[in-house]
Amino acid sequence: MQSTHNKIENEIKKGKRGKIIFLSDFTDYGTDVAVRHTFSRLCKSGLLIRLSAGIYLYPEIDKEIGIIYPSIEKIAKAIAKQEKARIIPTGAYALNALGLSTQVPMRVVFLTDGTPRMINIEGKASIKFKKTTPKYLSFKSKLVSLVVFALREIGENKATAEQLAQIKKLLQNEKQEIIIHDLTLAPAWVKNSILKLLQDE
Repeated sequence: MQSTHNKIENEIKKGKRGKIIFLSDFTDYGTDVAVRHTFSRLCKSGLLIRLSAGIYLYPEIDKEIGIIYPSIEKIAKAIAKQEKARIIPTGAYALNALGLSTQVPMRVVFLTDGTPRMINIEGKASIKFKKTTPKYLSFKSKLVSLVVFALREIGENKATAEQLAQIKKLLQNEKQEIIIHDLTLAPAWVKNSILKLLQDE
């Protein structure tokens, strides 16, 4: 019979590099102690990188730039998929994702219908999952949801002309009926701001 270490190592190596791996997926491979010790050894050997408690990376390695770390959004999506939850990015992350800010946030907030918690990604950033109502997870368009939460982050009547121009340009890539649907989920002032941009077309 294979040891716990060999079983886990072989299973990880079957996967694609760049994959985010959860210790909880390997609880059937041995005792809790044996599994934790195996993951610790695999980190020391360089096969895995520990991202946070119970969350690891089977790293993709480029010959020139070295280890390629996944984006915060990819990590958040993997965590959400693990617990079968929905998430939606907000705040400064939405601003950066839309090109409305060059600042890369070190603390990213996602609304979720899953477990509310804070996860610290070693050497990278922190991810906060904030409980929300089903309404805010009902957007049909990721783009529109980002615009809504970006404007909420900026504040009413505080967006610059350049930011509004960028939002207008981005929304040209989305179907109008989807935009209209998603705006019913936005605060009134955000809805009115976006409708004004669309009417200026």
